[in-house]
Amino acid sequence: MDVQAIDLPVSQRTMVMCSIVAAVKMDIPANLMIALAETEGGKPGQWVKNTNGSFDVGPMQFNTTYLKDLAKYGIKADDVAASGCYAYDLAAWRVATHIRRDEGDIWTRAANYHSRTLKYNAIYREKLMSRSTKWADWLSMRYRTHEYAGGATSTAWTGTTPRANR
Repeated sequence: MDVQAIDLPVSQRTMVMCSIVAAVKMDIPANLMIALAETEGGKPGQWVKNTNGSFDVGPMQFNTTYLKDLAKYGIKADDVAASGCYAYDLAAWRVATHIRRDEGDIWTRAANYHSRTLKYNAIYREKLMSRSTKWADWLSMRYRTHEYAGGATSTAWTGTTPRANR
């Protein structure tokens, strides 16, 4: 564990450190990734039933409907429900895909992680923006940071899909 996370509550350390590492791997803003994780607010092993019968799973609250598409990569709900950083890596891959392929500003694209429905995207977008500002301040007090220059034209993003831990 990075000693610079010592000022975080124990309950947030894994979320923050896994989010930072995942953001670096996928070349997305770390403050955005931490804000996304905080907004999702899931816990390892958690399964939340939705009104449509699907479930949101694990720390990054992956929807089981979306996970059906990832089965071809060997990714299962139990993989994203587990403790550790894998769910954050997969979420960062998904956000990077939205940033690279979707339309709108970076916040709208990132909010597509939650919903593409305009009404729900806008609510989530506002939460991400507010929380991202808080985490940008936290990061800049502890780490050397830089402005994000990625987005739809970023060439640093590889587009590879993280495989399930086995």
